[in-house]
Amino acid sequence: MTETPTTDQALAGLQMPLLDAMMTQRAVRRVLPDPVDDAIVLKCIELALRAPTGSNGQNWEFLVIKDPRVKEEFAKRYRQAWSLYGAIGRRVARSDEYQQKMLRAAQWQVDHFTEIPVLVVPCLRAGSRLPYAPNPFVAESSFFGSIYPSVQNLLLAARAMGLGASLITLPLWSVTSARTILELPLSVTPICMVPLGWPRGRYGPTTRKPVEQVTHLDSYRNRAWLS
Repeated sequence: MTETPTTDQALAGLQMPLLDAMMTQRAVRRVLPDPVDDAIVLKCIELALRAPTGSNGQNWEFLVIKDPRVKEEFAKRYRQAWSLYGAIGRRVARSDEYQQKMLRAAQWQVDHFTEIPVLVVPCLRAGSRLPYAPNPFVAESSFFGSIYPSVQNLLLAARAMGLGASLITLPLWSVTSARTILELPLSVTPICMVPLGWPRGRYGPTTRKPVEQVTHLDSYRNRAWLS
């Protein structure tokens, strides 16, 4: 098995061309239990902070979880949600080997969740002391739009430094429980979770649909570039 990189080697990976990082980024769920240096985690978050937010509010908070007791609390909730979601997925994908492969990777993450060295929980802080309750939908999409660009920055930084990472939400299915576990005030909402660790496998080119198949001009189904 390849040795995990040193902190200096990982940080040097940030010189990777952006195109290379984008073309090889994937959800990496199987990771080693080896520790990840705080400097590497903080660099991921520092680069996440370079992303734009709505009205430049910069209303983000990032919780880094390393305590085994906290991990176990979220592992319980992950198992609860996966018992339903995973069962549905296996039933739907029983004749699709590609989907089954992804489900096996997710199952591994569920089974080994407490062994993952670092969990990052990106959160958004509301503009008042009231809990987040956006309405109408446009307000909701604007709210979440203030965190997901930063999460993508974090994922790309992790890829460049050779870290395995994935964006998940099932451990946070109960926002009330998540707030209790993390001791969050009502004004701070956990949005997603990014497990980080050195990958057990390796990165490689990803397979995606041709852009012409999913791009529409002016109206839906007008695939003007599809020949």
